[in-house]
Amino acid sequence: MNITNLSSKVQSIANSESPSMTQDFAWLRRGVVEIFPQPVDEDSESLEKCLLSTKQPLRVKLGIDATGANIHLGHSIPVRKLRAFQDAGHTAVLIIGDFTARIGDPTGKSEVRRQLTEADVAQNAQTYLDQVRPILDFDTPGRLEVRYNSEWLSGLDLGKILELLSTMTVGQMLAKEGFAERYRKENPIFIHEFLYPLMQGFDSVAVEADVELGGTDQKFNIAVGRDLQRHFNQKPQFGMLLPILIGTDGVQKMSKSLGNYIGLSEHPGQKYQKLQGVPDHLLEEYFEFLTDLPLDKLPENPRDRQTLLAWELVRQYHGETAADEAKEAAQSGGKEGAVPEFSLAAVPQFPTKLAYILNATGLCKSTGEGKRKIQEGGVRLDGDRITDVDTTFASLAELQGKVLQVGKNKFVRLVS
Repeated sequence: MNITNLSSKVQSIANSESPSMTQDFAWLRRGVVEIFPQPVDEDSESLEKCLLSTKQPLRVKLGIDATGANIHLGHSIPVRKLRAFQDAGHTAVLIIGDFTARIGDPTGKSEVRRQLTEADVAQNAQTYLDQVRPILDFDTPGRLEVRYNSEWLSGLDLGKILELLSTMTVGQMLAKEGFAERYRKENPIFIHEFLYPLMQGFDSVAVEADVELGGTDQKFNIAVGRDLQRHFNQKPQFGMLLPILIGTDGVQKMSKSLGNYIGLSEHPGQKYQKLQGVPDHLLEEYFEFLTDLPLDKLPENPRDRQTLLAWELVRQYHGETAADEAKEAAQSGGKEGAVPEFSLAAVPQFPTKLAYILNATGLCKSTGEGKRKIQEGGVRLDGDRITDVDTTFASLAELQGKVLQVGKNKFVRLVS
């Protein structure tokens, strides 16, 4: 594929299949694993029938717990579906779980999660909003509500909490993914963890959700929301389950802890590089879940597909100019050419502070400037914002291969 006019190529592909509202609901079903409940007969209501018959915009809920500082492409899948509902005329209700994040979703966890402070959650919440801004429509009146679940959860009295607890049995809770395994292995399950799905479910009651989006691991929590809506005399929401994205290693789910992730806040050049390395067998999934481009119009050659995928996703989050620059840098400098390198051999000894490394790399003119940039929130390491001026690295290995960035335009890859 000739990538000189990649912008016009993408535009022509996109124009051949618009994600706008149509009766065949192609936009609704794309990349969806399950919609529940399914109609049991012709007279039963389906989500499609509900969309066709409603005279009011549906309220479509997505909850995000601010348990970390950054979002990766896997997290973007339900956010993109939320945007599809916005484009179809419905109201996106984005719930920042500033209260539930203090507990943390126990789904899939083999042990209790560390409880975050209120300050931790507030800082994470702001970075989340910054990162989803390129995806969602923040400007059209009536298309987006951003809510924080501390609005209703922090004010619950003991009577209301007991009412919530009375809607489920211990046996039902132990059916939740992870709890049964922990119980069998005699790993502790704390009572506050049982409250998590009930609080997330109560979010649906508080915002009167018609649809809730979530990953395939969220079915239990979404179903709890349906039960609580019935309990509080509301019409139960539809649940829409979306896939868990496989990471760049091609094997395990995308995860920061596994190092196989692509962060939304990563530098365009770094993002482009990683996307060009997506395994061939995952390319169609990445196009389906992360873009609106029609799958039957994609290039046949896997390398051309990688190029198109990398350019399109950088364009989505950073703009066309940044995508062109990342592509040109990769072409002219090879795979590593998109990000300048700095040899850590120039750092005389470890442990060493981040502020010193900022000075040594030339990203800051002095260690003092480095400290100021850290305090101002302008320093990121592999997409993670660092705000502690005393951040210290014990060894070169902790930094090997990572991208250090100051502001929007200054960055280096740290190598040995």
